[in-house]
Order: sequence, then structure tokens, then C-alpha cells
Amino acid sequence: MKSVRQLATEIVAREGGFVNDPDDPGGATNFGVTIHTLRRLRPGQQIGVNDVRALTRNDAIEIYIEHYFRRPRIADLPEPLWPTVFDMYVNAGANAVRILQRLFVQMGIQIAVDGVIGPQTIAAAHRAYDMAPSHLVDAYGIARRDYYYRLADQRPASRKFARRRDGGKGGWITRAEEFIAPRFHLSDAEHRARTRGWA
Repeated sequence: MKSVRQLATEIVAREGGFVNDPDDPGGATNFGVTIHTLRRLRPGQQIGVNDVRALTRNDAIEIYIEHYFRRPRIADLPEPLWPTVFDMYVNAGANAVRILQRLFVQMGIQIAVDGVIGPQTIAAAHRAYDMAPSHLVDAYGIARRDYYYRLADQRPASRKFARRRDGGKGGWITRAEEFIAPRFHLSDAEHRARTRGWA
């Protein structure tokens, strides 16, 4: 199993460098760290776009380890879930946990869907993993992929993150599928069918 630092380093590589896309609700972002995150982590400071641009790769890795892995308590989940939940927490915050909690509910485990990894979620995660050790990571990855599609259904400006200009899979979908066994990847035709209704 990879170390948390290795996982964080991979996330930073996946996120890429500085961008300031007007269609991204996160605003100015560097290595995946948004201007809103930086303002939250540096209270009392006037944080602007240049502060985001000045972030280093190592700054981002440290932020991810502390604020997106340790504090949310991802370490208390079964270890095979760490890479995908950590990656999704960086990408979607507490929604990463809500996706997991909804999955547990679908498995018949009664749990609050509140986006918080507390004792109830930790116990549910270990129970779910015991129920389906060979499938839970794939099931979560598929739920992630479905989340991205639904987000793009509801917000047309976000569709470019789920579908490339040529109609193929966009970054959100390929990112989710990095954590899904190849046999569960959507074919190009299936992806195009899923997004056919988008303008």
C-alpha cells in the first residue's frame, strides 16, 4: 500500500498547476488548492490570485495530508478505500463522504448521510468492507463517476469537465475511472449515450 504522502503526491500531479477557469466554482486553483481553501486556511490574511499562483507543489501536498486526509479521518476507513476517498475529498470535499455514506445505505447499512467521518461512518465502512471486500472500492468509484455525471446534468457550465469537445470522456470521468477496475469502465459508446442529451 502506498503511503499517504505518495497518495498526496499523486493527487497533486493529477490536479496539475495553476488555472483560473471562470466555469470552475472553485475559482483560482493551483495544484488543486482553491483560493477559497487558502483563505480558509489563512484567516486574517488578504489572499488573492497571486497567493494561489505562488503555492508550491510541496505546499499543496502538506495541505492535502493535513486538511484532506488526517482531519477528515480518512485514515479510520479501511485502507483500500484511502486512495479513492482521499482523491475525491480533494476534488469534492464532504461530498466525497456523502457518496460513501449513500453507498452504505444502498448496501442496507443504516447511517446518516452528513458528510462527516465519525464513529458511525467508520463502523459502517468496516462492515461494508467485510461484506464486499472485492467490490467496495469499485462500487465507490462507480458512485463517484455517477456523481460527476449528475453534477454535469444539473450545471451545463461543468459539462466540459465530464465530456471533451470531441465527445469523449472528460477529466472528471477519467479521474473516477482511475480507481475502478477496467471491467467496470464505460465504453466510449456508453459514455456518449450517457451524455447525448447535453447541449
